[in-house]
Amino acid sequence: MNRVAKNATWIIACRIVQAVFALIINMLTARYLGPSNFGLITYASSLVAFVLPIMQLGFSNILVQEIVNDPEHEGKILGTSMFLSCCSSICCMIGVTTFAYIANHNEPATIIVCFLYSFILFFQALDLMQYWFQAKFLSKYTSIVGLCAYVLVTAYKVYLLATAKSVYWFALSNAFDYALISISIIVIYHKLGGQKLSFSLALGKEMFSRSKHYILSSMMVTIFAQTDKIMIKLMIGEAATGYYGAAIACAAMTSFVFAAIIDSFRPSIFEGMKINNSVFEHRLTVLYSIIIYISLAQSVFMTVLAKVIIHVLYGAAYSPAIGALQIVVWYTTFSYIGSIRNIWILANNKQNYLWRINLMGAVSNIILNAIFIPIIGIYGAAFASLITQFFTNVIVGYIIKPISPNNRIMINGLNPRIIVRALRNGFRRKTPE
Repeated sequence: MNRVAKNATWIIACRIVQAVFALIINMLTARYLGPSNFGLITYASSLVAFVLPIMQLGFSNILVQEIVNDPEHEGKILGTSMFLSCCSSICCMIGVTTFAYIANHNEPATIIVCFLYSFILFFQALDLMQYWFQAKFLSKYTSIVGLCAYVLVTAYKVYLLATAKSVYWFALSNAFDYALISISIIVIYHKLGGQKLSFSLALGKEMFSRSKHYILSSMMVTIFAQTDKIMIKLMIGEAATGYYGAAIACAAMTSFVFAAIIDSFRPSIFEGMKINNSVFEHRLTVLYSIIIYISLAQSVFMTVLAKVIIHVLYGAAYSPAIGALQIVVWYTTFSYIGSIRNIWILANNKQNYLWRINLMGAVSNIILNAIFIPIIGIYGAAFASLITQFFTNVIVGYIIKPISPNNRIMINGLNPRIIVRALRNGFRRKTPE
């Protein structure tokens, strides 16, 4: 628990500072660009998110476990995954631009913004190196590097605002952030004595045989996470996409906290599986409890203060986003529950069920958006997202019987004594009482 706590503390502390910068710069950028241009950026980010699972080839879901289980070949594991992902990223950039051209052939600004934004994919492929630091409980390095990079990129965005640059410059700016981070952590990896990176086609095939289940699965997740924005853009327009994008951004403001907690627990949970199933389930239950109660507290807070949050961060021009935020913030709990469930699935080698789980979620999301968006606009998209997340990450666990044991662990996590005991005593006991 001590290693987990230190790892999470470094991530959260640096990202709190980063979040402050993000709030300020996003607020200024959204006000400067206006709902329409901000909607273009939101649309481009959604298209890029669609192909991200293809670019990563599912490696982001298995790298920590691969390194924990086979540290002697970590250099080959990292080098192979990064090389294959870089090759995939180039294909994905072409795909994003082609789709934008076909779907928006009379909108040259949209096509250019999507093309420029897609450059982020190549540097995200290199960013797979971060999973080595997670596996070694050394996230303080990636956290500090990420913070420094973000400060530099924030300064660059301030320059863009001060010189009144076009939306195209803002579309490209996020790629600089990942470029600085990925290059820096590769250098630090070698400074810390990391193994020489190498490529092995045989290892790539072997890893892909385990990760391929996550590609379709992650694409299905992306569909019900990003379809709403794309459908709003195509069915209503850029301004509505901008309002909805503002609501989503506010709901996700603290996502780095939950991601840091989950990422820091992941190696410890996999190590617990090596000890015995009781230790594994106890640690997973603690993680469920922490995530559920913190996310519910966040949802209550944002629902009550939605108007203040939107007006302070984005201004009165984004008032239509208030109602959407009050709805969509409640899906975050179920979204994070899904992330923890995926740890259980990987540990129990049941990846072949992921595509079924997320296909059911993707189909339900498309249907719900098609029904609700024409009736109540962006509020309909918010309701569709909430229902989809609950259905996919809770109900489906009872429909697909082989993964139902995870739901039992999740329900155990609802016991408030679990989180109280975990915060007070950590993992002093290796098994639950």
